[in-house]
Amino acid sequence: MLKNTIHIKALLIPLFMLSAMWLGLFLQHIGFVENCEGSLIPLVPEGLKGVIFSPLLHGNLEHIASNSVPIAALLFLLYQFYPKLANPVFFYGWIVTGLVVWLLPPMNFFGQEATYTCIIGASGIVYMLAFFLFFSGIFRKDKKLLTVSLLVALYYGSLIWGIFPEELFYRLDEPSRISWQAHLSGAVVGLSLALIFRKKHQEKKKKFIWEFPNYYSEKDDKLWQEYIEGHPEHFLEMPQKKKEEIWEHLDEIRKK
Repeated sequence: MLKNTIHIKALLIPLFMLSAMWLGLFLQHIGFVENCEGSLIPLVPEGLKGVIFSPLLHGNLEHIASNSVPIAALLFLLYQFYPKLANPVFFYGWIVTGLVVWLLPPMNFFGQEATYTCIIGASGIVYMLAFFLFFSGIFRKDKKLLTVSLLVALYYGSLIWGIFPEELFYRLDEPSRISWQAHLSGAVVGLSLALIFRKKHQEKKKKFIWEFPNYYSEKDDKLWQEYIEGHPEHFLEMPQKKKEEIWEHLDEIRKK
């Protein structure tokens, strides 16, 4: 029964992604990946490899732990409720989000000198998945997918604040290490994919047979007749039309 209700990819893909992320952290820990290797560095040619590898790298246990739960939950929802769209959304979302981040120049709106930084972490993909799942349900106007949208909004609605620089809300002694550009890029890409794929692989709305205007079932009619014969006491008092009382319409008569 469980096999028929849950898509196998909805379990395997999140597991593979988590395994790759934790393997990446292990390789960093043993020194196989050092400094900015594999990271995404905006506008630097060497940083292009980070489009592929940076989501698998993290700064520390706290960093990877904060991304592991949402990446697993959102990937499960994607492959469970969008099985035919999941692969292109995940692939294009990953690549395009990374490319957009790479194309964004270093920006700082608070007077500090902008510096080139090494961007790592899967938060961009988290934002891409969250925004796709939320807006796709709204664009498709499907009850089941709208439920997914509400679920994402309930648990991950606070992600919206991550698309803004942290300095906008807090006074920091040093520049924030959180890449709001990655968050913003993921959000824009997720919204764009939801808009582009809004009419792809839409499920046809099921219509019950009795909803058709000319529906007639001989079997149902026979069952109804058998019920009448077996329960005559239910039909002793037939509904009668209420007799109109002329005095109730006296005011209307006087107006005439």
